[in-house]
Amino acid sequence: MVKAVVGANWGDEGKGKIVDTLAGGADVVIRYQGGSNAGHTIVNSYGKFALHTLPSGVFHSNIMNICGNGMAFDIDKFLAEIKSVTDQGVPAPQIMISDRVQVLMPYHKLFDGLEEARLAGKAFGSTKSGIAPFYSDKYAKIGWQINEFYQSDEVIREKIAMVAEIKNCLLENLYHTDRLDEEALFNDIVRWREAIKPYLGNVALYLKEAIAEGKTILLEGQLGTMKDPDFGIYPMVTSSSPLAAYGAIGAGIAPYEIKQIIAVSKAYSSAVGGGDFVSEVHGETAEILRNHGGDGGEYGATTGRPRRVGWYDCVASKYGIRLQGATDVAFTVVDDLGYLDEIPVCVAYEKNGEQTKDFPVYHELADCKPVYVNMPGWKCDIRGIRKYEELPQKCRDYIEFIEKELGYPITMISNGPAREDIIYRESPLKK
Repeated sequence: MVKAVVGANWGDEGKGKIVDTLAGGADVVIRYQGGSNAGHTIVNSYGKFALHTLPSGVFHSNIMNICGNGMAFDIDKFLAEIKSVTDQGVPAPQIMISDRVQVLMPYHKLFDGLEEARLAGKAFGSTKSGIAPFYSDKYAKIGWQINEFYQSDEVIREKIAMVAEIKNCLLENLYHTDRLDEEALFNDIVRWREAIKPYLGNVALYLKEAIAEGKTILLEGQLGTMKDPDFGIYPMVTSSSPLAAYGAIGAGIAPYEIKQIIAVSKAYSSAVGGGDFVSEVHGETAEILRNHGGDGGEYGATTGRPRRVGWYDCVASKYGIRLQGATDVAFTVVDDLGYLDEIPVCVAYEKNGEQTKDFPVYHELADCKPVYVNMPGWKCDIRGIRKYEELPQKCRDYIEFIEKELGYPITMISNGPAREDIIYRESPLKK
């Protein structure tokens, strides 16, 4: 059975923890898109980890962890992360890298930083991890599939020269900086191909056989619906699709094999990067919410920069969950709201004097104002509770109110950062 764990919102919803929790019953975990521009924070018996490239199943020694063909694969980050987790006592994980994955090159990061600097006040809020230049090259057909590194040195040098001819025009004439060092790029490829060779495999074939054997496979998405280049807040989006539907492409499986889609949604809203964010709060309210949130505050796992925060947005969340095709909703960090006397929930947008519950196209968001319903807070710590019925009534009221607004079943509730801080719930909406 294939399950997907994906983000319903702007990313940073707590997907890593949900994957880590579900991985106990899985055989394979696969990252199918994105790169090191976003991190999944995981807390378990080994410690606290922020994974950027490794799948979140690496803490389970019986699981095959796969980097799928849809990723922007940063080899140096991958190698450093393996060392980091094993240095902290984690047994060496089983890992397979698709022999069709494309490699994020050093010049992709260079161009990402140069372009953000050029755009200045109109920048997209990139993490400068090279993601947009990487995917631009992939679809311009001048990227590097990892298998190309095992061609003859002559062929590799010819391709480096071809790519450099294009890149140097931009470096010299648009960014007014130095040309690429072709010899350094060749040396990187030589170094990488030896280090990475033991991990390469035919992932699509492996997954076909795993499905035939009845194994449980988890697809691990990065970011969330609002960062999708088609259905998100374009152009303030990422450059690969975080939708569960893309998991079939980014992993190499048939789309009908995905039987369960768990959309992860945080109990309040948070976002990194630019773009209009209707339920965003500012000032002291934001600072208090940010510092209560997550495990150690709402700060980016990749950049460390403060996340923008706001109240739960039912309009954006229902849209995001619908586009993911969710069968289940995992509702995370509910425990972080225990300090509030009352909790606003955005149930509609007001635009030009009219209310709507339909999420609009991006350029209309600037004219939208949140319509709130205030829910009473439960004013206590709920960490350690393992049964839904034992949660405070006001906490259950909050969850059930949001579930009714969404129209999708909330079947998992995270009430703490650790793997065991999870409540499973029978939802009346679950068919």
